Amino acid sequence: MHEDPQDRTTPGLWGRIACTWAVAFAALHFYWALGGSRGLSVSAGPLAEERPGWFVAVGLWGVGILCLVGGALGWRLARPRSRGLAGRAVTALGWGVCAVLLVRGVSVEVLLMADATGQEIAVSPEQRLWTLVLWNPWFLVGGLVFGLAARESGRAAGRAGRAEDPGSAV
Repeated sequence: MHEDPQDRTTPGLWGRIACTWAVAFAALHFYWALGGSRGLSVSAGPLAEERPGWFVAVGLWGVGILCLVGGALGWRLARPRSRGLAGRAVTALGWGVCAVLLVRGVSVEVLLMADATGQEIAVSPEQRLWTLVLWNPWFLVGGLVFGLAARESGRAAGRAGRAEDPGSAV
């Protein structure tokens, strides 16, 4: 089997990083859901102070659980890819998470920089700053690591498939 000399990353590295990213984000949401407030007011504004039930249930606990599911996906992307439909589905989910996170990060960044909210939605200067320099880059980093994990998973499956086919020219 021919190894690509340019591919020097440890197998599964990006999947483990994606898993770590998602679990860290889950931990932050669980901290907020349990009553922690550091960092929440600059990301959620008045909802952080009011903490309506729907916000705690969906925006904190729900997102935290969703992040744990993302962590499991990252972990699965770090493992050797299963054959067939299951392996392709895991890789496709990785690409889907990548797309959602990148679109979220870029679109909110562009909307805030263009001041598309106008005067109807009150976004404080502090919220705008923290969203531009912390939260949106966090989503962009997450999107990139899930994309790299999905890419690595697909490449590993391709290399394994070529190694198993003795008739293939490598």
